Amino acid sequence: MGGDFGPSVTVPAALQALNANSQLTLLLVGNPDIITPLLAKADFEQRSRLQIIPAQSVIASDARPSQAIRASRGTSMRVALELVKEGRAEACVSAGNTGALDGAGEIIAQAS
Repeated sequence: MGGDFGPSVTVPAALQALNANSQLTLLLVGNPDIITPLLAKADFEQRSRLQIIPAQSVIASDARPSQAIRASRGTSMRVALELVKEGRAEACVSAGNTGALDGAGEIIAQAS
């Protein structure tokens, strides 16, 4: 779970999204040791509608897309995109490297 400010911004935003839509369920992809403490303010109902999916690393925001794509295995972005491909998620929302997201998404979508 990368982005300019990482989970310290995206986890509270995820909780706001859950509050705004009672039908929404979320998969938070990243380091559970970082994400879990940020869920301390989540109530039982919110926690019941989210799941943490572990990922080993993140793609740096300043990484060149071509390099980021080659080194993307195990990153939160790659894991999230693979969840969409597998049908375990309906969409992927990322605050990370846009070029890497676009390129990795295209490659994963085309892979058999």
